[in-house]
Formats: sequence, structure tokens, C-alpha cells
Amino acid sequence: MTTRHLVDPELLPMLDAFPPMTLSAETLPMIRSAIPQMMAARPLPDLPVSSNVIHIPSGEDGRDVRCLLIQPLTSGANMPAILHFHGGGHVLGIPEMDQPQLMRWAVELGCLVLSVDYRLAPETPFPGPMDDAYAALRWLNEQCDKLGIKRDRIAVSGGSAGGAMAACLCLMARDRGEYKIAFQHLEAPRLDDRLAAPEDANPFTGEFVWTRANSAYCREAYLGENTLDPYGSAARATSLSGLPPAYIAVGSLDLFVDECLAYTARLTRAGVPVELIVYPGCFHGFKIAAEASVTIRAEDDNIRALRKALA
Repeated sequence: MTTRHLVDPELLPMLDAFPPMTLSAETLPMIRSAIPQMMAARPLPDLPVSSNVIHIPSGEDGRDVRCLLIQPLTSGANMPAILHFHGGGHVLGIPEMDQPQLMRWAVELGCLVLSVDYRLAPETPFPGPMDDAYAALRWLNEQCDKLGIKRDRIAVSGGSAGGAMAACLCLMARDRGEYKIAFQHLEAPRLDDRLAAPEDANPFTGEFVWTRANSAYCREAYLGENTLDPYGSAARATSLSGLPPAYIAVGSLDLFVDECLAYTARLTRAGVPVELIVYPGCFHGFKIAAEASVTIRAEDDNIRALRKALA
């Protein structure tokens, strides 16, 4: 069965142009190597921001974590900040993939954005990438005065695997009690590592771009046997109470839509304010079609939700 007839018509040209991607130990090096070249060839928007690669301490034997720091040129004191995590199934990706979006956020929200180039699986499986995430949260809090940001106005954000990390970081911060997160902004997040059996799977999701096969490969590469740890898979948490307010956006054809719906219901039952938007006719990664009406709407929704949360 195909779900093509359910796809938003404006997304079909992008879908037809997008090459099939099958993740495996054999294909991963080639896919990884192509990303920096693609990003270098892509023009960035002309916006009044500074974008700099920095290295922050990991807290582990002098190892640093590479990050992309974006700041508005007219930044003042007491800015909000967004700690961001890129997608890529925990096995690929760099912060520069989201740089145009993050530059716009910095300008329109008057905020600092720190996007983390966390270590990737399978070379560094869980919990290594989450250690990098927590190190970035710690660094932001320690550098608040120098950076001109307020500790109580730090949000976390991410898409896909990055959304998984943002959600899990909220659980870590809640449980450890060292640093506060004001808001969790999650775009098509992978919240549950459990994959439904074929006969139980939603037949209308996961056909395009991000498939069940890719998700299964990434799950094994990232989590291995650590499938019960809520810091690796947020839906494994026994309690969601005490988490920061949330925003979850996902497409109706996205492989992760069912777990986003379930997580939203659990947040609501735990007394956590949450906004959920499901975009009809949209698959995972639909925002690659930058000029589509639904993509423009989705990005406007991002700005609106972040502005309200960080006001």
C-alpha cells in the first residue's frame, strides 16, 4: 500500500526529487561525508547575526564538544537562549544543517542559540551523546553572565533524534536538579525506541524519507541493549510530572506521529502544559520543501511557540 495520495500536493516535487536513503554500516560513511559539502555549498540568509564554531568543555579529561553559537548582532543583557540538537537518527548530522532556521530564530526572538555537535553512534552510543547534551546545558548556565542570557529563560529544541535528545535532557535536568529548563520544543521527535510489530504498525506512516528500516538501524546503533533507560528514550520514563512546558509538531504521515500523540497524552495527564500540532499530508523531513505553504506555516508556528515560551 502506498500513502502517496495522502501527501500534501506541494510536497510531491520534493518527494520525487529526494533520493532514497538506506542507512547501514556500508552506506553511513558516504552519507556522512556528503553533508558538510552540501552545507558549504548552500547560501546562508543575510541576517544580522554572528555564527561561530566554538568548543566547550565536556568535563571528561580535557575533551571538548564542538558547538555552533549564533547570536544577534544587537544582543543585550538578559536574553533568552535555545539549546539545540540536530537530527540524523543519532548516527549522522551536524549543527550547520539547521543554521538558516537557527539564524532566523536568533533574529526574530532576540535570543542566543547554541547547537551541539554531539558525538554520533555507532562510534559513540548512548549515553555518550547525552553526556555532551548535559555538558552544553551546564556550560550555558555557567556562562550566563558572560553570554548575556538568563538562567530561567533557557529552552531546549531539536528535531527527530535531536528532539529525542531535547526531551531526554529535560528528564535528566529534572532528576538531577542542577539546572532548570524553561521549555521543550520538539519537532518530529523520536520519543519511543519501541518499534511496533509489522502487523501492529500504523499502515499510513513511515513510507517516505524516514522508514522503519532506517529507524531500526539507528535504534540498534544508538541504544544497543540500553532500551529501558529514559535518558535514551523519553517514553520509557515512569513519570513525566515536573517537566517543562512542551511544544510538539509532527506530520500525519511521519513514522513518529503515534508516539508523539501518546507522549502528548502522558504530558497532559502529568499536568505539563503541552501544545501539539499534527500537519496533514506531511512526512518526516517535509520542511526540506522550503517554499511549501505547510513548511512556511510550520516555521511560523515555531517562532510563535518559542516567542510565547521565552517572553
